[in-house]
Amino acid sequence: MHPNIHLPEAYLEQIRQIMPEHLSMDEFIACCKTPLRRSIRVNTLKISVEDFLARVADKDWTLTPVPWCETGFWIEREDEDSVSLGNTAEHMAGLFYIQEASSMMPVTALLKDNDQLGCVLDMASAPGSKTTQIACAMENRGALVANELAASRIKVLHANLQRCGVYNTALTHFDGCVFGGWAPESFDSILLDAPCSGEGAIRKDEDAMANWSLASVADIANVQRDLIVSGFQALKPGGVMVYSTCTLNLQENQQVCHFLKETFGDAVTFEPLGDLFPGAENVLTEEGFLHVYPQIFDSEGFFVARIRKHGSVESPKVKKRLGKFPFSPASDKEHTQIATSLQTNLNLAIPEGSEVWLRDKEVWLFPANLRTLLSEIRFQRIGVKLAEQHKKGYRWQHEAIMTLASGQESVATPLTAEQAKEWFMGRDIRPDNISGQGEVIVTYRNYPIGIGKWVGNRIKNGLPRELVRDKNLFEI
Repeated sequence: MHPNIHLPEAYLEQIRQIMPEHLSMDEFIACCKTPLRRSIRVNTLKISVEDFLARVADKDWTLTPVPWCETGFWIEREDEDSVSLGNTAEHMAGLFYIQEASSMMPVTALLKDNDQLGCVLDMASAPGSKTTQIACAMENRGALVANELAASRIKVLHANLQRCGVYNTALTHFDGCVFGGWAPESFDSILLDAPCSGEGAIRKDEDAMANWSLASVADIANVQRDLIVSGFQALKPGGVMVYSTCTLNLQENQQVCHFLKETFGDAVTFEPLGDLFPGAENVLTEEGFLHVYPQIFDSEGFFVARIRKHGSVESPKVKKRLGKFPFSPASDKEHTQIATSLQTNLNLAIPEGSEVWLRDKEVWLFPANLRTLLSEIRFQRIGVKLAEQHKKGYRWQHEAIMTLASGQESVATPLTAEQAKEWFMGRDIRPDNISGQGEVIVTYRNYPIGIGKWVGNRIKNGLPRELVRDKNLFEI
C-alpha cells in the first residue's frame, strides 16, 4: 500500500465533479493508494504468444490476460525479490516488453481496423512501449516514425527498439508541433500519447502529483491543443489519429478533442470505441471516448479517443533547412554484394520492404516506405545499422542480429544458462569441445542474444558496452 500518497484536495474535488454516479469516490481514493499491478506485452516480432507461454511455463509466473490487448498479461511472480523482471533472460532477449496494461489501449484503438499501416507517426514515443507495440502490429512492414522531444530519452527509445527487433522505424527529435508544417498530410495513422499532468499514473509513481495544480493543468492543455492540431494536419485525409493521456481531467482530454473539432469542423469525426474489447462500454463517454478510472479495471487511469480525418485541412507554411543528407542508396551491385555476404556469413536475408543505404563505410537498412519523407524531415536515426565495411568484408553489428536473426540460422551457437550470464556480463565464451571460424550468432534457449567471433576455441564477445550487465541476472 501507498497510504501516504498525497492527493490534492482541488484534484479530488475535480474528480468528484466529473466521475460517473455509478462509481465510488472512496473506491477511487483507495485504488490510487494501492500499488499498480505489473504487466507485460509479448513481443510478437520475436515469439508468438503460444510459444512464449510455453517457454515461461516452468517459471513461478502467474499471467492473466489483459482484455484489450491480445498480447498483454498482468504478471505475478514468486521470484520478484531475487531477480528484477528487466534482468530475466526473456526480457534481455526482447521476448517481452514491460508495459502498463492501460497504456496498451491506445495502440489497440489505433489499429483496430488494421487498415492504416503504410506510414505511421508516434508523436511522443519514448521510452518505446507503444512504438514497439505498433511495430508488432505492422509486423515490421511499412514505415514507423517515432518522435521524442526529450534528448535524454532518445537513447533509451533506440535501445528498446533494438532489443525488440524493430527495423521499420526512424527516430526524430522535435517538438511534435512541427509535423503539421513539415510533413502535411504525410501519415496514414498517428498516435499522440500526449504529455500530460499524469493524474492516472499515481499508482506507479507516488510523486506523480507533487507538482500538480489547476494552473499547471491549464498550461499542459494548451500544449496538447497545439500538438493535436499539428498531428491532424500531418494526417492524410481518410486516416486515423488516436489521442490519449494517462490523466483524468476533462480539460486535458475531452476538451482537447472538442477543440480539434471546433478548429476543423466536418473534417473531424470521433469514432466510438465501445466495441474495442469486452467491458469497454463501462468506460465509454457520450462521444465514444474511453475514460478509464483506475478502480474499474484495477489499472492506471487513462483516456483514449479515436479520430478520423475526412478531408484536407490547411497547414502552416514553413521554411526548411534540412542540411545535407549523409546517406546514399546502395547501387544494385553494392546491394547484391552486401546481401550475398549477409547470407553467406550469417545465413540472413535483407527483409522485403527494406532498402540498403550507405554512409562512408557504414551499411544501413532503411524502411522503403520512408523514402518520400527523407527530403521533408531531418531524422535522428533511421532503421538499423547492418555492418561496417573493412578490407576483408563486413563487420556485422549487434543490432543486425537482434532485428534479423531468428536463432535457427546455421551459424547459430547455443549457450548454456551459465554461458548466457557470462555473455550478458560482457565476457568471452569457451563452448565445450567445439570451435569454429568467423562470426557466430549466439543464442540462449533458441533465441538470439548477440553476435560474436570465433578466436580459436573461444567466442569473442560482441555485446555493445552499454548493454553489459554485471549483477542480479536471471537464475540458472
